[in-house]
Amino acid sequence: MAVNWGGVAGIIVFYLLILGVGLWAARKSKGSTDPEETMLAGRNIGVFVGIFTMTATWVGGGFINGTADSVFSPGSGLIWTLAPWGFAVSLILGGLLFAKSMREQGYLTMLDPFQLKYGSRMGGLLFLPALSGELFWSSAILNALGSTLSVVLGLDRTVSVVVSACIAVVYTFIGGLYSVAYTDVVQLLCMFIGLWVAVPFAMTNEAVEPIFTTTERWIGTVEPKFAGNWVDFALLLILGGIPWQVYFQRVLSSKTAKGAQILSFTAGVGCIVMAIPPILLGAVGASTDWNATGLNMETMNPYDQSSLILPLVIQFLTPPIVSFIGLGAVAAAVMSSADSSLLSASSMFSRNVYKLIFRPKASETEVMWVMRLSIVLFGALATTLSLFITSIYDLFVLCADFVYVVLFPQLFCVVYFYKSNTYGSLLGYIIGLFLRLGGGDPTLMIPPLIQYPFFDETYGQLFPFRTLAMLVSFVTILIVSYPLDYLFRNNKIPMKYDFFKCFTNGEEEK
Repeated sequence: MAVNWGGVAGIIVFYLLILGVGLWAARKSKGSTDPEETMLAGRNIGVFVGIFTMTATWVGGGFINGTADSVFSPGSGLIWTLAPWGFAVSLILGGLLFAKSMREQGYLTMLDPFQLKYGSRMGGLLFLPALSGELFWSSAILNALGSTLSVVLGLDRTVSVVVSACIAVVYTFIGGLYSVAYTDVVQLLCMFIGLWVAVPFAMTNEAVEPIFTTTERWIGTVEPKFAGNWVDFALLLILGGIPWQVYFQRVLSSKTAKGAQILSFTAGVGCIVMAIPPILLGAVGASTDWNATGLNMETMNPYDQSSLILPLVIQFLTPPIVSFIGLGAVAAAVMSSADSSLLSASSMFSRNVYKLIFRPKASETEVMWVMRLSIVLFGALATTLSLFITSIYDLFVLCADFVYVVLFPQLFCVVYFYKSNTYGSLLGYIIGLFLRLGGGDPTLMIPPLIQYPFFDETYGQLFPFRTLAMLVSFVTILIVSYPLDYLFRNNKIPMKYDFFKCFTNGEEEK
């Protein structure tokens, strides 16, 4: 396939812009060795930048490509495109339920309250699903970027992924959240302008039928038997979209607790606004006679590779200059999405694992260098995964399941239930994970060990079993924690049996 040099030029321009802004923003840290300065930009993120970076928590390359893909896909459609409004609601709920209390406590990471209440080792255990989610999210979007650039522009996939990852790692290594936040501003502006410029040209292309006459192709339906799945995935996005370090990274960087709430609410609206162009472009793709375009259907059939529909619409249904802007914006958005996850994973590892578990006496300078080295390590790992595991998106979805099932009930309990303790937390973790894996998973090739209600041999689990697992995990934490709290505090069980030291060594004063 010949290289599309116009598209390549667009991507190079946007990459240089992102890199330049990231390095410029890094100057704000002034070479500080304070972890708070790098992890949370000194808790000094203003309203303007804060709104952009909070919106970019979820609005990135995966968001816009996935939204267009879902609307376009015949088996899905707009009604199954849950991410835009699901993530919007998650940001609003996060602002209502968690942003104020987490910011007021002055935590550095999402895992801090767990380790303060449940101990460092339990916090380390909760780090595992949090880390896997961040890593596989980075890998998934790098994977998507490599596929897009190789198919649409004719670039080598490995080179595309490695160059993109290296740029993100460089400015995140140097500038931390300052660089992440300021590149988010450029990222969202590029996406907003690039996609909206493409919309009118794509909709008026002679190969495209008016989208309001083809609604049966892109609206979609929910058959009654799949209603449980629809509810399950909707709640997974809404509640499972909260307990992520990429979100709390922005919350904790806000100047005030009230400001963190306002940013969350505003970003929820931003999610909806930013979803409109990819929804329209996905509908355009479904309304297009692709045989009437310049696309070679024998080598690239969009219905076989629906994940590429957004760049294909931009490349083949808009003029070259618009394609230049649109494809560059899409690629820059994907690359810029990876930086937040790398910083989040590195922040949690350096503070909640390295310092609080292995090196309690580590200096701030040492923690800073561990975090920076972790950015490089996790960046290399995410890049390697994206190159060698073809089912990376499935793995990310699976990790999102674990974040929902395992971390959300844990977060809710640690914030709202004073008497929750390590015993309840550990048992809730185990039972929630068992019920989720018991439902089976094709990605891990795990057969369904538990056949929940409405199980179907063809379609698998039709019952919202992920939500059931989350609720059982939540209830388990409480029904184990509260009785044990009473029994230990009233000396019904001798303190020598308090193996996790929840009620000894001064813990009862918490």
